[in-house]
Amino acid sequence: MQYLVGRNPVMEALEMDMGVTNLYIQKGELKGFIKKIEKKAYDMGIKIEYVDKKYIEKFAENTAHQGVMAKMPSFGYSSVDEMIIYAKKRNEDPFLIILDEITDPHNLGSIIRTAEVAGCHGVIIPKHRACEVNATAIKTSAGAVFNIKIARVTNITTTINYLKEHNIWIYGACGEASQTHTQANLKGPIGLVIGNEGKGISRLVRENCDQLIKIPMYGKTESLNASNAASILIYEVIRQRYEK
Repeated sequence: MQYLVGRNPVMEALEMDMGVTNLYIQKGELKGFIKKIEKKAYDMGIKIEYVDKKYIEKFAENTAHQGVMAKMPSFGYSSVDEMIIYAKKRNEDPFLIILDEITDPHNLGSIIRTAEVAGCHGVIIPKHRACEVNATAIKTSAGAVFNIKIARVTNITTTINYLKEHNIWIYGACGEASQTHTQANLKGPIGLVIGNEGKGISRLVRENCDQLIKIPMYGKTESLNASNAASILIYEVIRQRYEK
């Protein structure tokens, strides 16, 4: 089981019937949008408890909980194959986001949110040395994790090579690349690799990318935040994909 906090994520989980078993509302916070959450949970027959602020904080993982928390089954991951099949069903070239050891759940949630809004077919994360989809990531994504396929794989390099077998071209975001994101041809089936917040893409993953691209930097700061870089690159793919 896991605990989900925040008004929008909790309501999203209820509306999508994600198996919420308990709803916890902070005493004194039963007003406005939380009142709507309470009614939704009541109509679904979910157990509602009114608790002290400290009780919610105990499970909130230092995330702003906004006075509401839901208890639900652990996040259900998809498979890479499901993402590819989903793209085919939509008659679209696959567009997958591959995260190489992203450790900050805020970055993970933000990237997932951008990927979902942009219509990507899935986000791939590693099982080891990386953040999983936890309460913080769910809240930061504003519930987007429930609307996009997310796969958790044992080995990113192996997954990249598997995607190549399905004719998906792999682009890696790397500051040392010779070509910028606007110079590259980002049309067709694509897997976009975003690296770790500090060290970027690992050597082995970089060596297995088909092409490296970079976002040009004109100031003194060396790089962008991982989620900001992901947003820029994702929407460059979308721009090229849908431009006439």
